[in-house]
Amino acid sequence: MGTRFTGFFVTNPLILPQNCVAFAMVNPLAGPDHEVAGWFHAHLTRAFVSVLRAFTEFGSSEWIGAVLFCAVLFFVWKKWWPSLVTLIVAVPGGMLLNELLKQFVHRHRPFVDGPFVDWSGYSFASGHTIGATLLYGQLALFILPAMKARHWRRLTVASAVLLIALVGFSRIALGAHFLTDVLAAIVFGVLWLAFCLFVGKPMRRSVVLTPGAPLVSEPVLVRVEETGPPAQSLLS
Repeated sequence: MGTRFTGFFVTNPLILPQNCVAFAMVNPLAGPDHEVAGWFHAHLTRAFVSVLRAFTEFGSSEWIGAVLFCAVLFFVWKKWWPSLVTLIVAVPGGMLLNELLKQFVHRHRPFVDGPFVDWSGYSFASGHTIGATLLYGQLALFILPAMKARHWRRLTVASAVLLIALVGFSRIALGAHFLTDVLAAIVFGVLWLAFCLFVGKPMRRSVVLTPGAPLVSEPVLVRVEETGPPAQSLLS
């Protein structure tokens, strides 16, 4: 009975959100989760902890907030309103949803011994990892359309993936999260970015034909040319 219920629960696409929450609460990968956390804890050194702490800062709320603040100022200065709305909904919005998910699932952290990280709050899904996924993923989506050369596009994608991977790895190695916490954060982050990209299409299309001053000035130039000949004939 339990096996058939689990099979239905996992394979039915109509209840995918419930599947994710149930997976987090039941955690069928609890064994591997604890093994990975225990292995890293047994092999950590003080020097390695210092390196990991540097990596984990790329997903901290302070760092993400600072980058968001600079990006918001830039978009306001350029008057790129669709990009500004997309950024706010994608990054802070996704991180807020993750906090609600944490409160709902109530999965506790690994709680390994050692002064490695602050273990306050719940574990599923990793806030640092989803923050990094949302921030660097959304910035990459902003940058990629402006790049023509293929090697620059690949470098942008690789840089975003590397930063996300480093943050996720550091959270596991420091004992702040289980492996499934990090993997779920990446999956949720990618899905949320895809959702924001899809929902934001109409807004981006509505401003494609009105980028600003160049198009506004075109009708003025046409009217000057049309009124030019009559004005010259009157002067003659």
